[in-house]
Amino acid sequence: MLNVFSEKDFEILIATKDRSNFDFLMPMFPSEHFSNFNILIVNQSLNKVLSSDFDSVRVINSTEKGLSKSRNTAIQNASKKICLISDDDVVFAENFRKDILLAFQNQEKADIITFNHQRIGAVQPQKKWDSAFRHTSETIWNVSSIEIAFKVAEIKKKNIAFDTNFGLGSFFETAEEFLFLKTALNQKANVYFSPEIIVSHPEFSSGKNEGSDTLIYSRAALFYKLHRSFAYIWLAKYIFFLIRKKYIRFSEAGEKYKSGLAGIAKFREITQHKL
Repeated sequence: MLNVFSEKDFEILIATKDRSNFDFLMPMFPSEHFSNFNILIVNQSLNKVLSSDFDSVRVINSTEKGLSKSRNTAIQNASKKICLISDDDVVFAENFRKDILLAFQNQEKADIITFNHQRIGAVQPQKKWDSAFRHTSETIWNVSSIEIAFKVAEIKKKNIAFDTNFGLGSFFETAEEFLFLKTALNQKANVYFSPEIIVSHPEFSSGKNEGSDTLIYSRAALFYKLHRSFAYIWLAKYIFFLIRKKYIRFSEAGEKYKSGLAGIAKFREITQHKL
């Protein structure tokens, strides 16, 4: 039987911090007022409290730190059948809710569907894919968190969550969406791509500063998590890749390699993993 989802089945999970009013929501919803959507906001703050006068907008104020913790809190408290992960600086496309619900209706077996997004001011969308397909462990490398929608019941049943060691505000500030989707694939979830552009996002991305110590540190930790001792060989190759692409200078290679080693050491420390 064909699944039919209505607007009341849809909820947006927004991660934010240090908010005391809803001013940030206004530019996110240019086509209609945000109160026309079911929204769950997780506001991480030590001293600012956000409250809602709208029945459709729920707020959880949390003193925890870290984007992945915020995402997990939202998932655990989600109340609708279909949810979309969101940041607090995106701009939603006019028909994004309709497009998402229709995609889940058409792809009955999907537990998770990722979509496309566009950088604000850019002509082309971020993904060049123009037709639907089923994700693999290779294609999930290219997914952003703000493109991910899912069936809440299936995510909870399969214990799919964000790795709280990864993501902004945590030890390793990258790859949280990749690890979320990798967990989903490992748990035999059905993960698909659908080509609709559902959201726009500012041009700057923390993941774009390829030669930064922070990114090298985090990616080395990620690769160690995935491949253990092969990470040391990968790190050397990665440093030379960065030199070849002119993201770093040859004279920086030694220090950048040390940044990667530090990331691996930190991952081993916090997970108590021994060689």
